[in-house]
Amino acid sequence: MAAYEILIADDHPLFRSALHQALTLGLGPEVRLVEAASIAELEGRLGEKADWDLVLLDLNMPGAYGFSGLVLLRGQYPQIPVVMISAQEEAAVVARAREFGASGFIPKSSPLETIQQAVRLVLDGDTWWPPQLQDVASVSAEAKAASAGLASLTPQQFRVLTMVCEGLLNKQIAYELNVSEATIKAHVTAIFRKLGVRTRTQAALLLQHMESIPGS
Repeated sequence: MAAYEILIADDHPLFRSALHQALTLGLGPEVRLVEAASIAELEGRLGEKADWDLVLLDLNMPGAYGFSGLVLLRGQYPQIPVVMISAQEEAAVVARAREFGASGFIPKSSPLETIQQAVRLVLDGDTWWPPQLQDVASVSAEAKAASAGLASLTPQQFRVLTMVCEGLLNKQIAYELNVSEATIKAHVTAIFRKLGVRTRTQAALLLQHMESIPGS
């Protein structure tokens, strides 16, 4: 039985490999590390098993809009701690990770020892934030409202929402997901109700509140 089971979600194979090596060295050979290269893959892993000890989540993952991946995870799997990992190290980015429910934030520029220490702390039930970025700004009310709405979506609804925001029509989304157009219409209605929006444009704007830097 593995001492810890950790999901590494990052779309860069080299960084996943480096993280794999760092965690094996830091936590011992009995740690079980599983990798995912996209939000869809991550959801698949979580669908198979929901009692992971930790998810290490890259901020800019395929299939997510900035922090929407974090918000989705916190909404669907609140029992699993999530630590964000990113090359974006601005104070505003760290603040948003904290506000949206992450248990920590590891800059990709961190030395090996820092990554190991951060992961150990979170596995022990603590949190870890970059020491130089403790005093950071808070998140806007709009972003918090967007976060609450997104957290209530199911993974399938979130997938439909991202496709809506990419400009796909209901029939195109139905084809992509191999379901009927009526099913997609029902999903869109439910999504709009949960997000408190009435149009596709409003839904897209709400998702933009999840981008990593406000106003970028």
